[in-house]
Amino acid sequence: MKKTLYIILLFAAVFIALFEQSKAEPNKYIMVGGIVVFMLGLMQLMSKVPGKGNDSRNDDDND
Repeated sequence: MKKTLYIILLFAAVFIALFEQSKAEPNKYIMVGGIVVFMLGLMQLMSKVPGKGNDSRNDDDND
């Protein structure tokens, strides 16, 4: 459930930031807020993904 919420939040943040950027005079605070929300959401999603090949790299070093 949390993962779905983060994904929805990411898409909303990107949409708001891109929509605001398309205006003649975009509000910089809204754009920065959208980017911050996007980065925080991406950080939360990526923290749950295990690294690729971390165990095999350690095994190769010990040989």
